[in-house]
Amino acid sequence: MSALRAGRVMTTAPGTDTGVGTGVGTGTGVGIATDAGSPSATDADTRSGTGIGTRSGPGPGPEAACAPLRIGVLGAASIARRRMLPAFAAAPETRITAIATREPGRCDDLADAHGCAAVTGYGAMLARPDVDAVYIPTPASLHARWAHEALLAGKHVLVEKPLTSDPAEATRLTALAASRSLVLMENVMFVHHGAHSRVAELVRSGTIGRLRHFQAVFTIPALPDDDIRHRPDLGGGALVDVGVYPLRAAGHFLGTGLQVAGATLVDEPRYGVDTAGAVLLRTPGPDPVTAHLVFGMRHAYESSYELWGSHGRIRVERAFTPPADQAPIVRVRTDREQTHGLPAEDQVRATVRAFASAALGRPGAAEAARLGAQWAVELARLLAAVRVTASGAA
Repeated sequence: MSALRAGRVMTTAPGTDTGVGTGVGTGTGVGIATDAGSPSATDADTRSGTGIGTRSGPGPGPEAACAPLRIGVLGAASIARRRMLPAFAAAPETRITAIATREPGRCDDLADAHGCAAVTGYGAMLARPDVDAVYIPTPASLHARWAHEALLAGKHVLVEKPLTSDPAEATRLTALAASRSLVLMENVMFVHHGAHSRVAELVRSGTIGRLRHFQAVFTIPALPDDDIRHRPDLGGGALVDVGVYPLRAAGHFLGTGLQVAGATLVDEPRYGVDTAGAVLLRTPGPDPVTAHLVFGMRHAYESSYELWGSHGRIRVERAFTPPADQAPIVRVRTDREQTHGLPAEDQVRATVRAFASAALGRPGAAEAARLGAQWAVELARLLAAVRVTASGAA
């Protein structure tokens, strides 16, 4: 573990069913005979989770049980335009009722395309009685603020990841959601793809023996200089943009309570944000499972993870952002290599279904919503721990 020392590297060269998911990183992880611990929040906080926003609770809901969840979108970010708005529009469980931007006229064409209202100002959106839930694709620095405002306004919340990098703030927000019987969910889409459930089954069945190590990589090519992910005032940087994927994947398979054993973040002075990094994790206990995570936004594209066991390993490629029409391939190596072809799935659609199912109070969705809230706190804890370790302050 000493091969990766804590620190930050400064570059000098001038110049990102119910559909509730079946993720396994919801308790003790898979394939490890160790207590994976618990999140840093108190048991009461993490158990309370989101609240489920049933018809009988104080949270909003369509008038009839069969009515779709009415969605308002705060902002017209690229991910909203490319992925989430089409998914909301296609899903029978949801209906887009309004899109808000902070400047007049900026979303008129987008609203017209989706047959909904164009609203000026996020506060005006939250005041609308025809909005049951909001999707928040704002820059990362605004996620927690507008999630808080939306919960106070009585709206269910689907917010881009991470909700926050402050575990105390994450705990407060999940507690607020629970106290109002509202759903608060991070938009971590890959955990809703069935490929990862299949991998978890292989690990649980002992296909690769005892799980010993996890590694994951998510890197993307260099971004334009003016990309908002290069702006520190908007919460930019590789850790919160692409690093969250390997971190969340590690938790998905290894469980909560992961310890940061080493971390390095590579800073880019031109932008004032980190553009790459690596993290070492371990599960608690005397016989830990280790993890090595790599992320960056000035690299050749890579999106994969591997689980190494005592008798073999499993590799999943294009793991985090697969196209909806791509049939995922899971490669298993023991004494020979086996390839498991799986059906193509739309993880964006599955995420929308999971959120709507929880907000509408449908059977089977409550536990997934609670665990999703728990993971928002856990991810915030890991992000904070990575920064502290990389700074050398740990």
